[in-house]
Amino acid sequence: MAARRTGTQQGPPVAVVTGANRGIGYEVARQLADRDHRVVLGSRDLAKGRAAAGRLDPGGTRVVPVQLDVADAASVAAMAETVTRELGRVDVLVNNAAILYDSWARARTADLDEVQRALDTNLFGAWRVTQALLPLLERSPHPRIVNVSSETGSLQGMTGGTPAYAVSKAALNALTRLLAGELRGRGVLVNAVCPGWTATDMGGGGRPVPEGAAGVVWAATLPDDGPTAGFFRDGRAVPW
Repeated sequence: MAARRTGTQQGPPVAVVTGANRGIGYEVARQLADRDHRVVLGSRDLAKGRAAAGRLDPGGTRVVPVQLDVADAASVAAMAETVTRELGRVDVLVNNAAILYDSWARARTADLDEVQRALDTNLFGAWRVTQALLPLLERSPHPRIVNVSSETGSLQGMTGGTPAYAVSKAALNALTRLLAGELRGRGVLVNAVCPGWTATDMGGGGRPVPEGAAGVVWAATLPDDGPTAGFFRDGRAVPW
């Protein structure tokens, strides 16, 4: 039985969503706000974050924009300080920010500087944010971490192509397993979720964004006896 928090926290649960001014992150923020979460909407460009928050929550009571570049340690630290000071809690972390779906590249000729950039956002960005917010998450009665991954990072299905994106998402999946194992006894559920091919700027087509985001929200709102250390799409397990 996982250890639980002895105290309670007042007010709605707080969810931090990275890369949330558009695409999957934006829709995840919308769905969580509709589920009575207070959402911290992370965006590299604060003006775009404020515009997105204004569309989601014109009254300004449910969605709070914050400048957040997950590849910048100072930006991550400032975000964590702001959330700690102004909200005092985090119950859900959705590591959604990602870059560089390099469909034009091949591993044998890849630009390793591009691969490094992808890793710094897609892997180390999620790692930085998780470490920064973990003290708050561990105080939550129902803490959840969701790493937005991709079946492109499934080792079983890899055959070549998109090397920067695939390697970074496979590494994110490994981080998911490590964190889940270390935090299991503290009641933190940590899972990776593939939203599938969706009609975002990065995806360029596919199914409606709300359908892809729904699987992420499912993992963000799991009951206390829900799974951890898993890789899912639409609530169903995906091969590692």
